[in-house]
Amino acid sequence: MDFAYSPKVAMLRERLEEFMNRLIVPRFAEWRDRVAGGEYPPAFIEDLKAQARAAGLWNLFLPPLRPDEPGTRLDNLEYAPLAEIMGRVAWASEVFNCSAPDTGNMELLHRFGTAAQRERWLVPLLEGHIRSAFAMTEPDVASADATNIQTTIRREGGDYVINGRKWFITGAAHPHCRLLIVIGKTDPEAPKHRRQSMVLIPSANPGVEIVRNLSIMHQFHPEGHCEIVLRNVRVPQENLLGDEGEGFAMAQARLGPGRIHHCMRSIGQAELAQALLLDRVRERRTFGRYLHERGVVREWIAHNRLEIDQARWLVLAAAWRIDRDGVRTARKEIAMIKAVVPRILTRVVDRTMQAFGAMGIGPDTPLPELWGWGRALRFADGPDEVHLDQVARIELESAQSRRGESAAYLIPPTAQN
Repeated sequence: MDFAYSPKVAMLRERLEEFMNRLIVPRFAEWRDRVAGGEYPPAFIEDLKAQARAAGLWNLFLPPLRPDEPGTRLDNLEYAPLAEIMGRVAWASEVFNCSAPDTGNMELLHRFGTAAQRERWLVPLLEGHIRSAFAMTEPDVASADATNIQTTIRREGGDYVINGRKWFITGAAHPHCRLLIVIGKTDPEAPKHRRQSMVLIPSANPGVEIVRNLSIMHQFHPEGHCEIVLRNVRVPQENLLGDEGEGFAMAQARLGPGRIHHCMRSIGQAELAQALLLDRVRERRTFGRYLHERGVVREWIAHNRLEIDQARWLVLAAAWRIDRDGVRTARKEIAMIKAVVPRILTRVVDRTMQAFGAMGIGPDTPLPELWGWGRALRFADGPDEVHLDQVARIELESAQSRRGESAAYLIPPTAQN
């Protein structure tokens, strides 16, 4: 493994850092004020998107899927340090057209869409003209097991008719959201992992109802984590994405890169928390001493650095494995980072909150939002327990061929006397 930045990545990092520091970070507070005033997205976002595109900082997330593809798209290992930088500001990824859930949806359309589907949906997504949502999780079943999904996708003449209820659907409340990629059951009698399919539903289609925008940890996100009801939603059969019965496999192909992108951005958020901590402990005094002079605070600083770097190397290793061997082969590494990184983010942010005192849980820092998102991420794209179980199963499977070898290291009772 070689995690050194290539000249191309080093150049993009420098360009991205400069763009963030000059154009995005100074508008951090303005974004919050405008959204609080009912302006979402703030008008300046479109101007920033145009500048990002002109700077060559656009659609960096999508790896080349064919050797002859033009452009400067990056593989996962190259994209990781850039996602970190964008992750420091929650809304920055949209400026570079690298936001979830659009990134995963564009990858689905790129890999599995027909020419007509790509022209209608992928092109405007790549251009940044529209947004999208991915509707998988449901309130009535344990969606950690995607085979539980109850939404039905039924053929009727030349159409599909969709009925179901989805929730925590990210991006569905964005005013530019035009597409829902919905996963549901087309054949309940098929083998367990061949029952699901995906359909493309225009968000304005009759029968699509956004019931509410759910808050997360009492934090309101204007782009939405929505509850959606689908009542007799009708779309033509050409809106099927891929083939019938491929929905579960396509979801897994989408969620793997999506999980690693979340983790990349989370490391950037943890680095922001560490930077805030380091500044705070140099300026705050208690009982006659600066905080950084106290042993417990120095341990916070050290533990943060240890954990952030551990998370980063694990994410880079997962990215390297995906690039080399594919998402399916890297499923253990993806599961590991998804279980590790959100926990580290919340621990790092928690220590920083403690150093800030009451200010750390108030509205004057981004820390409450960072902590809340880190906690929520332990559910998004599958709860910790699912990923930990997968790691354990892979470990047990790989150890099967070596079963009993460890017995040679046991000391018999007779040898102990």
